[in-house]
Amino acid sequence: MDLRVIRYLIEIVDSGGFAKASAKVHITQPALSKAIQQLEHELDVTLLERGKRGTRVKLTPAGELVYRHGQTLLANKQALLDELAAQRGLTSGQLKLGLAPLGSAELFAPVIAQYRDTYPKIEMELLVRGSVEQKEALLRGEIELATGIIALDKEFEGILVRDEPMVVILPKHHVLAGEKSLRLEQIAEEPQIMFEAGFSLYSMVLDSCEQAGFTPKNITRISQAEFGIALVAAGAGNMLLPKMIAERHRVAGVASVPLVGSDLRWKMSLFWRKEQALSFAAQAMIEMIKQTSPV
Repeated sequence: MDLRVIRYLIEIVDSGGFAKASAKVHITQPALSKAIQQLEHELDVTLLERGKRGTRVKLTPAGELVYRHGQTLLANKQALLDELAAQRGLTSGQLKLGLAPLGSAELFAPVIAQYRDTYPKIEMELLVRGSVEQKEALLRGEIELATGIIALDKEFEGILVRDEPMVVILPKHHVLAGEKSLRLEQIAEEPQIMFEAGFSLYSMVLDSCEQAGFTPKNITRISQAEFGIALVAAGAGNMLLPKMIAERHRVAGVASVPLVGSDLRWKMSLFWRKEQALSFAAQAMIEMIKQTSPV
């Protein structure tokens, strides 16, 4: 059913006849009459009682039904167009963003604040999740964008936001604390403070250590960088961290030594499901992060 012809019918009734309706919808009377006849044929009903020339047209009972529902259809169409225009103009809409537990405060809090200021009508839902949960949530459609350390593949695409070198955090009195740089092999026998298994950094550090020929010993697992650094300061072990995170949470009693001789780096990305039709709100966030990202 062509909504354009439904509009013709409504205009004919509201205008009282074909002549005035023809002028409003900008087609000839014969063309208007033919369009209504085709609609009647499609529905297999008579919609209008056609009287003598110059008399006001009347709706049949079937015509009244089509007229009433036609008004609703046209109103719904206009509401749809209005909402799309609002989303396109970012005066309405919703964005669900998954945030990595590590690094989001440093990298994304300023951008989120800028986004809220620029698009105050966009409803935002921020969900802190581990990397595995982020991927699953994206595939289920629970979030639209996510942040984290991820190898972009056939399922996900995205943009690199930050590429940071790693440093070794040691107690300040440690024998290696004065070194200009350290290799993984030099801390092979040391107790390790590591993130929980749900963090991408855990598996990255573990893999790099194994490539260097050892498995970390006496592991203490934590979920917050600042607590891990506090444990290092107390002498509970050493910890591998992205340089940016280590500097953000630096405390007295620890030393930060650059890690060399390893491919281990902290690469934070903004990513989404490949071939997903992103909302206007999500597209705006991607563009804003592109503009503010140093990478």
